[in-house]
Amino acid sequence: MSPLILPHRGISPRIHPEAFVAETAVVIGDVEIGPGSSIWYGCVLRGDVNTIRIGANTNIQDGTVIHVNRPRDGSDYRDSGGGMATLIGDEITVGHCALLHACTLEDRAFVGMRATVMDLAVVEREGMVAAGALVTPKKRVASHQLWAGSPAKLMRDLSQEEIDGFAPQAKHYARLGATYLQERRQRFQGDGAES
Repeated sequence: MSPLILPHRGISPRIHPEAFVAETAVVIGDVEIGPGSSIWYGCVLRGDVNTIRIGANTNIQDGTVIHVNRPRDGSDYRDSGGGMATLIGDEITVGHCALLHACTLEDRAFVGMRATVMDLAVVEREGMVAAGALVTPKKRVASHQLWAGSPAKLMRDLSQEEIDGFAPQAKHYARLGATYLQERRQRFQGDGAES
């Protein structure tokens, strides 16, 4: 069984060979996934009316939905240069069942389980969105801040210990994704099929 990776309007997802995409994930359209990143079970990444970019060693955990937004005038984003992409950097952890919609996550950001980050919101480098939080449109979670609640607001500054924990979490998932990818390749080789 392979993940459902589909083109839309002639644009196919571009997935690095060393990225892991789980068998029940769905990746559509103008999506790019970098090396060492992992897209886990039940995730949906739909880059149909704009682009989704995911950097290196980022983990998108089970059940997460990532979408984009179109230009407000209804035109095609490729013609107008408008609309709202979803841009996700390197070494980011996105917890289970999160919703990311036309937002930006900078390197080493952390988004907790069932959190929502909305249109044009930005989570800066090493910023943290708590589990269940709702970051409303155009809000900015600054570096080294924890935002929580619905709607989310600044709760406090992160401790150095919390900040230092982001990179090991991302590295753990990069290693875990690599083991799944290796086992998939071994299964395909055992079946005589190509990976």
